[in-house]
Amino acid sequence: MNKKILAIFTSVFLLAGVFTGCSSSKDDTNKTSATGGKSEATLKVGASTTPHAEILEHIKPKLKEQGINLEVVTFDDDGQLNPALDEKQIDANYFQHLPYLESVSKEKGYDFEVAGKIHIEPIGLYSNKIKSINDLKDGDKIGIPNNPSNEYRALALLEKNGLIKLKSGLANYSATPDDIAENPKHLKFVEADSAQLPRSFDDLAGAIINTNIILDAKIDPETALIRGSGDSPYANIVVVRKGDKERAEIKALITALTSDDVKSFLKEKYGSAVIPAF
Repeated sequence: MNKKILAIFTSVFLLAGVFTGCSSSKDDTNKTSATGGKSEATLKVGASTTPHAEILEHIKPKLKEQGINLEVVTFDDDGQLNPALDEKQIDANYFQHLPYLESVSKEKGYDFEVAGKIHIEPIGLYSNKIKSINDLKDGDKIGIPNNPSNEYRALALLEKNGLIKLKSGLANYSATPDDIAENPKHLKFVEADSAQLPRSFDDLAGAIINTNIILDAKIDPETALIRGSGDSPYANIVVVRKGDKERAEIKALITALTSDDVKSFLKEKYGSAVIPAF
């Protein structure tokens, strides 16, 4: 009798184990299928608030479908984005163009590489005082960015529109007002941090400002008196540490950022202020 009771209890425990194992196996299968057989990866990308972070937010759902949790990191000062990448606080950054990257890398010794070209923000001349560059008077003050690559970009825009002429032989996208060979209107140049220029309109005839700064300042980019073309070397890029370009998450990020969906998003949200570079 005792042997029969023992056999019954043993059978019950074995069956319970089988059903428990089946249930556990089913749960594990659901967890695996929900992520496509892969655990979710987190990708931290540092960016300027406008338009870069907004573009990244747009592609978040697409990356989520691929098991990538995109975390967008912004700072009060964009100047912190390259140090943050260098110190491995973030996996990539998206805020700068190649001439700027080359100038700061030379100065700071960053070992970075470009993962992809995403968009161009044409630089432009804005003013609260004049309606056309023909209204500029002799000796007027023009504000320009004080970092080397954007300073050259501002001066080159003025040259293209016949307001000044730069010395020949300038290289590496570098120039200052000292490199102006001809200045018929005797324009005076005020060099300042790009973010400060929109606040200086009252003291200037005009200022040449990057589009992301204009968007942050809630100024209509279409009010630019003159603007750089989309055909330029100033495409905004995604930058990573050397060797990270081939990471699966980085490649997925670039694929999402250079999709037809993003191309449509840029056109609808920013118009001619933000132009696809792909």
